[in-house]
Amino acid sequence: MPIQLDPHGQPITRRLSMARNATRDANELCGLARGMLADGSVNQAEAEYLLQWLGERPESLTVWPFSVLFPRLEEMLTDGVLDGDEEAELIGLLLDYTGGGSTQGGASASRQPSTLPLCDPAPDVVFESCNFVLTGRFVTGTRRECEAEIIQRGGQPQKSPSRATHFVVIGDLGSEDWAQSNYGRKIQHAVELRSDGRDIHLISERHWANWL
Repeated sequence: MPIQLDPHGQPITRRLSMARNATRDANELCGLARGMLADGSVNQAEAEYLLQWLGERPESLTVWPFSVLFPRLEEMLTDGVLDGDEEAELIGLLLDYTGGGSTQGGASASRQPSTLPLCDPAPDVVFESCNFVLTGRFVTGTRRECEAEIIQRGGQPQKSPSRATHFVVIGDLGSEDWAQSNYGRKIQHAVELRSDGRDIHLISERHWANWL
């Protein structure tokens, strides 16, 4: 098989190729999601098309949000029917991913504010012997499920940030007034600890999930 080269004549490794494909697929998914949400609903045919579209991109299924959306959508459509509760959940998942405001039908969703104090660049996520604080609502699963993922990899969940915290993972990114929300208190505390020189990293759920 001939070696693939990038525009600069450098070889493209499999990992780099997968990363580029995942980025391309993520952009396409965002466009698809916004199109489906334009009328404030997701119908049966749209859900089935989305499931098929996701299934045709197996390499991207290992990263967020594909790793969450595909199995959940597959489960929703196991009986061949997208009921009202499942449609509402799917709309919420898509809105969370697109960061999108609200649908025409009035369903509200969170938007990622530009003021979130996430680490830039985002750090490598190490689980072994590290302490994690989860804050917000997670697309990946329930709080207990997410904590189980951490424990399984040798990490330890904490209820609130402390000097021993290594990572604060922000699930639901909230509205632009996140500082006044319940979970905003944890974020503020983590920022204060970081400002005091503590080695504490604030990362998004998307980044965290990609290291699972």
